[in-house]
Amino acid sequence: MQLKNMMEIDGMPVLIEGERNLLELISKAGVILPVFCYHSDLSIYGACRMCMVEDERGRLMAACSTLPREGMKIFTNTGRIRRYRKNILELLLADHCRDCTTCGNSGKCKLQELAVQFGIKKVRFENTRGELPIDKSSPCIIRDPGKCILCGDCVRECNEIQHVGAIDFIHRGSEAMVSTAFDQPIAESLCVGCGQCAAACPTGALIVRDDTSKVWKMLDDPEVFVTCEVAPAVRVGIGQELGLNTGDNAMSLIVAALHRMGFDQVYDTSTGADLTVIEEANEFVERIQTGGTLPLFTSCCPAWVQFVEKKHPDLLPHVSTCRSPMGMYAATLKEYFKDKLPEGKKRHYHVALMPCTAKKFEAKRPEFLTEDGPGTDDVITTQEVIRMIRESGIVFNELEPESVDMPFGTMSGAGVIFGVTGGVTEAVLRKIASDNSRGTLQAISFLGVRGLKDVKEATVNYGGNDYHIAVVSGLANADRLMEQIKSGEKHYDLVEVMACPGGCISGAGQPYISHRHREKRGEGLYRTDRISTIKRSQDNPLMDELYATVLKGKEHELLHVSYIKE
Repeated sequence: MQLKNMMEIDGMPVLIEGERNLLELISKAGVILPVFCYHSDLSIYGACRMCMVEDERGRLMAACSTLPREGMKIFTNTGRIRRYRKNILELLLADHCRDCTTCGNSGKCKLQELAVQFGIKKVRFENTRGELPIDKSSPCIIRDPGKCILCGDCVRECNEIQHVGAIDFIHRGSEAMVSTAFDQPIAESLCVGCGQCAAACPTGALIVRDDTSKVWKMLDDPEVFVTCEVAPAVRVGIGQELGLNTGDNAMSLIVAALHRMGFDQVYDTSTGADLTVIEEANEFVERIQTGGTLPLFTSCCPAWVQFVEKKHPDLLPHVSTCRSPMGMYAATLKEYFKDKLPEGKKRHYHVALMPCTAKKFEAKRPEFLTEDGPGTDDVITTQEVIRMIRESGIVFNELEPESVDMPFGTMSGAGVIFGVTGGVTEAVLRKIASDNSRGTLQAISFLGVRGLKDVKEATVNYGGNDYHIAVVSGLANADRLMEQIKSGEKHYDLVEVMACPGGCISGAGQPYISHRHREKRGEGLYRTDRISTIKRSQDNPLMDELYATVLKGKEHELLHVSYIKE
């Protein structure tokens, strides 16, 4: 008897419920097929052929690009298919750099993982590819074409999800490779440093630049006063690789680990976010009242700022003059410690621990250099600090929790939610709200700016007038929204943009996470906000103190910047 909407997988009946391909249906049946080129968020490419399956007539087909049909009988683990997959792996390894122990992606490499899974003990074929030059021009990512397996994940990520178009396939046949236009250094390309290509790469062909050696050198120098600020999203991204659950708030353990490693002072970038909220809200209100340029685009995300510079330079006057929380906080800390270094210390070295690869570029922008040097001396990502913790031998989940250091140890919940898409907007709305009652804060949270939807819209009333707000994450979504704004199809007064889908919780410097787990990280930040004593940035008593002392008369110099070239 043939049951409706049913098919067989390895002899087991499985119900078809709208799955896009056999791969999804097979996964539902409890079998995980090996893949290189398949990502649920990307278009179907079908290049690697690792997910091949066999039907009852012996025909082979790629599970990722085959639609499930009623009555099909599919086998996923025949001897023929196992031999086929091993041959593919051997051929990939034959054309691949084999310095696995020194590869920056060792332990997280999909090729390495599948070679172990399928028992590849030796490669019968000679590597005839030759040594290819490594592109280290970018401060954000390193490209090693010798480790590329041509799966196309990075190309589709850059083009489909981000609309940047910095990389694509060049040449043909055995000469085919992924590169930039005219094979120019990636730092000279359209690349905005978002790093999503590296997040998608299954091997070590694209990796986040590792700056930990410079940080270790400073930590080992007894004459250097080393401080570190920790971005909001890091606390919910680090734990999954260090013994905690996805989305757990690990901030107090991060502080303890950084102190153990030798950092003199550790702070929370949420404090810098409070400064950003105040300055950005004031700028928004000022533009409304004086008829200034609207919509106002947020400026917290450095990849977004670069995207505007390279693809929409006509919109630069719309970008907020506010520095990012990292930029504001670093400038404030450097100003404070200029004449307050502890005894025996001759230099202040400030490190930012970020979920974002583009922050490495931001720290080096000439706009943030002063006669005393940069505000942020180095940026390390969540992935890098995980390696530092492991190198130190620290058992992260057994540490005793510690608090951030004074006198900069106060922050609001509004600053914490900066790490998730919609958080900046909600924090600004809390700032301009007429009251700070619990009911008002709850009403703001229900306006529609929360959630991981690609584009969110809301309308708020301020001073008797309605103002339209958009929240967008993912640069492809932002690109489409910019075109709609330019054409007059859409009208907004405030637009929040985050380059990475879901916001900083999905930054390329974080441990990789699938789309369905992003919500757990976002909820971890909102959970922290809910138990915060201070809900609004302007209620943080540290803000009044900073404006009355360190920032007095220097607000514009330390907290603002212009990206428009004179």
